[in-house]
This record gives sequence, C-alpha cells and structure tokens, in this order.
Amino acid sequence: MILKKCKRKDNKLDVVLLLHEDYDIASINIFNDDKILNFISKEKEKEKSIINVNLYTRNFWLVFLKKKDNLYQELNNAREEAFKICNILNSNKIKKVLVQEIDIDKEVVLAFLEALALSNYKFLKYKAKNLDKERNSLQEVKLLSKTVKGSEIENLQVIIDAVYYVRDLVNTPYNDLNSLLLVEKIKGLAKDSGFKVEVLDKRKIEALRMGGLLAVNKGSDTPPTFSILKWKPPKTKNQKPIVLVGKGIVFDSGGLNLKPTGYMEDMKSDMAGAAVVIGVMYAISKLRLPVYVIGLVPSTDNAIGNKSYAPGDVITMHNGMTVEVLNTDAEGRLILADALSYASKYEPELVIDLATLTGAAMRALGHPADALFAKVDHEIKNKLLQAGEYTYERLVEFPLWEEYDKMLKSDIADIKNIGEVNAGAITAAKFLEHFTDYNWIHIDIAPNAFLSKKYDFRGKGATAVGVRLLVEFIKKLYELT
Repeated sequence: MILKKCKRKDNKLDVVLLLHEDYDIASINIFNDDKILNFISKEKEKEKSIINVNLYTRNFWLVFLKKKDNLYQELNNAREEAFKICNILNSNKIKKVLVQEIDIDKEVVLAFLEALALSNYKFLKYKAKNLDKERNSLQEVKLLSKTVKGSEIENLQVIIDAVYYVRDLVNTPYNDLNSLLLVEKIKGLAKDSGFKVEVLDKRKIEALRMGGLLAVNKGSDTPPTFSILKWKPPKTKNQKPIVLVGKGIVFDSGGLNLKPTGYMEDMKSDMAGAAVVIGVMYAISKLRLPVYVIGLVPSTDNAIGNKSYAPGDVITMHNGMTVEVLNTDAEGRLILADALSYASKYEPELVIDLATLTGAAMRALGHPADALFAKVDHEIKNKLLQAGEYTYERLVEFPLWEEYDKMLKSDIADIKNIGEVNAGAITAAKFLEHFTDYNWIHIDIAPNAFLSKKYDFRGKGATAVGVRLLVEFIKKLYELT
C-alpha cells in the first residue's frame, strides 16, 4: 500500500474522517444538516465507532476515537479502528481514500495509518486463479493533516515496506526459500537499502568450528550459511555496535525427533527471527538512522538424512563448550548459540536475539505478548518494554535465575540442549545465556510470529512481529524520536 501526504482536499475521493468520540459534528459544514445529524446521533447511540455518511457524490466514514487513560491505549484503539475500516473499504471496493484528521494527536494518526496499511496485507504470490477477487482493492491512502509532516509519512512507509517484506519472507514455502536462497534475498535487500553483507559459506563455518550450526545441517542436502549484515554510517551515536541475531531455520522437521502431523505444516516460519533481523537492517539503513548495527543470520534447514545428528550426540560449539544433544527438535538454540558466541568478536554494546524458539512461550502467553529474557540494566530493559507498549508488540519478562541452570546439567558434556518438562522457554534462554559475555536480550517470538487465524492488523500467517518493536527501541535508546 502507498501512503501519501496531501496539502489540500481531494473532492473526488471518499473520506475517512478521524475525530474524537465527543467531537461536535455540527461544527463541520457538510454535516450541519438536521437529517444527517439525527442519523449520526442514532448510530452513535448504537455504540458504533464507525459511521458511514453517504453524500451521494462520495462516502464519508466517521471514525470516532476514544479517549483512554494513557497514550498506549489510545494508539491501540486507533489501530483497532484502522483494522475495522480496512475491512469496510475493501468490502466496498475502494481503491483510493483520503484520511483526514480533526484535532487528533500526531502519534495517534500515524498509528492509525500504520495499522490501516498492515491490515491490508495479503500474501498472494502462489495464487493462480481468481487473483483479482483475492486481491484487496485498497491501494493508496492520502493523508490530510495539520500535524503530520510529509517526512513522517515517508518514514512510516519504510516501516510498512519492511513489515511487508518480512511477512513475505516468512510466508514463502521452503521449496522457494532454503538457506542459499535466503542469502540472495538478503543481498537484494542490501542493494536496495544500503547495508553491507558478508556471507560465510560452509567451508568458513567449518573453519570457525560452529558445531551447532554444522550439526543441525548434517541431514540436509543444502549447505548452511552465516550472513553478516552491517550498517555503519559515517557518524553514529554508538561506537560499539548493537548486534541483532536471528534464528534462520528455513524449515524444521524436528530432525530424528520428528515432529508429528499438525506441528510441522507451519515450520517454514521457523526462520521468522532471521527475517526480523533482515527487516530491521533494511528499515534502519533506509531511514539512515545514525546507529552502528550488525545483524547475524545463521541459516539451515533441520532435515532428516543418513548423516543426521542424533539424540545422544555430543557436539563442540564455536566457543569450545560441549553440548549433549537430547532432542534434535531443540535445534534453534544450537545455531543461535554459535552466533551469540561469534558476536563477542565485535565487543558489542548490546546483543538482541530473536527466535521462534519454544512452544512453551506460546503456551505461557498465547498471542497477546512475546517472551523477554534480559541480562541488561533496568534503563535499557524499560526502554524495550516501552517500545513494546508503543508498537503493541508487547513483551513479558521471564526470569533468568541460576536455579534453572541445574536443569541443563549433563553427565557427559558441559551442558545439554534441553531441560526438564517444565519451564521450557526459560531453560532454552538459560542455554543461550551460556554463550553470552555481554549485555544480552533474548526475545522468544513463538507466540506471535506466525498466526493460524487473523488477529487484528497482524493478520493471518506471518506477522513480522519484532520489526516495529526493534526499530522503535533503537530510536528510543539513542533518543532519535
């Protein structure tokens, strides 16, 4: 979807009018008619937040936004209404629409536009028939606003494009997106936005002794890759980089611990963490943010073959630690561990990893939030939590208490790759912690990365959760907002 700022009314377009629920409609000339005012009043009595006024030459949809206790709630109310109006506009086959705000705060307007665009997303790459019927009609939104600048609309378009791109990546099936094809996608995006890419092939990965990534890849016919994405403009707010690490399992069969039917069909989405890192790198470089950021993307499938790694194997990781593998379906943490220990070479200011890591996180939280594990000071953590509230990509913190380490003790190696039946998300995070020696945040995005049915502006399938969160967090961290 294309967003544009306009300087004057376009009287040919239908209008979405944003206003507060207690706004005096009679003060707007075109509605100052007894019949119209009476109609609007009766519709409001039915507690409708969106009212359609047909003025024959064009439609007006009045969107009444509620006053809430805090900004975060007001932003989310605007997103909820944007989701509703998106469905209405598409059901009416509207191609272009004018959004006009009346005395609405800039942040609320931007949240509305963002959610309107994200609600309009559809993944239609593999639709061969009736494509015109499948496609949403809405293509362009023009904004008439006294408070929102044209540059802010342009920046918002970058975020929306990044989210769309990440959703496309995660929705793409494995037969079109293995570890090698993912590299090509990264290179294409780098060329478009300006970040640099270095790709380590299997030979270099072997030289670095990344035992976790190599073990998971053993059953595959496609070699592993390790992509290093770098954005460092001439003048940056930080001398030491923020390093983002994303789990890039392009398909997860579970390995020899084979997933049962009903648990494997969506495993093309197991590279959602990697996709988010790629999307964030695209966004911050396209926005030309003055920050030094590195993205690390280890990638492979977790397949079954005659050379597959097996339960009981002991592998040696990049940092020299030995791991007893008790479950080959706990593979994401193995490739992340190598990437996390590799991140130490950059002497990072902060490392954040994102992964669809555990079903335990999903069972604990459902879809309202994702799981946060933090080994940082309170100021950094609070800014991340605030960014989560602001973008409605909310986080709930879980503990990293040392008692959970006991669940990972191995009789024959330094550590084992799974804990006990309970606290699965926590023991997965504790496993990763063994490979960090810096400020570190782990976000388990399994609850929201890929949804089985449509949830508000996040849609169905890939959501790209984490992109908006991390861009907002980086801006808050370095006071770029």
